[in-house]
Amino acid sequence: MTQAPVERSYFWSPAEGPGLEHLRLRLDPLENVAHGLLMGVENGVPYRLAYKIKWGADWRTRKVTLEVQDVRGLRERMLKSDGRGNWKDETGDPLPELEGCIDLDISASPFTNTLAVRRLDLKPGQSAEIKAAYVALPGLAVRTDAQRYSCKDRSARGQTLLYEGLGTDFKAELPVDADGLVLDYPGLFRRLAPR
Repeated sequence: MTQAPVERSYFWSPAEGPGLEHLRLRLDPLENVAHGLLMGVENGVPYRLAYKIKWGADWRTRKVTLEVQDVRGLRERMLKSDGRGNWKDETGDPLPELEGCIDLDISASPFTNTLAVRRLDLKPGQSAEIKAAYVALPGLAVRTDAQRYSCKDRSARGQTLLYEGLGTDFKAELPVDADGLVLDYPGLFRRLAPR
């Protein structure tokens, strides 16, 4: 018997300043898809990002398409991964600078933390260091970003993780729901719905 895909919508806002992210999430036993629409302001410049992310049952990113519109015009980027840390651009050329990156992290989206949270599936007291393909907005520059996730507690309702940007002083305690989606990202984002 085939399991029907599950579809859900989520909304986040920045902790400060204008903006909104709407995520349509489709979870399927074979291929999961996230469609996101994000509007924000970076250094006084408003922008709009539309993204689509695909990943398998193992929560390893396989493909991401990004489209940013701002006063400078339209920029697009597409990245593909084999799920083992090898990435290619839209023309099929390898991106050796992203070698070893399993996860994706879009700077202005709390959703992309879910990819690492679900893939790692940490238990209380466990931690893991990862390399993420980090996409900076609104320019769409991509670089490797070393990160650490540590599970502080976990229950049927969700878990609390400590996120650390390695090589920086940035740390944040992230409460996530039972599906691994961020409820609150202190100082950066808060989930508006569903709570």
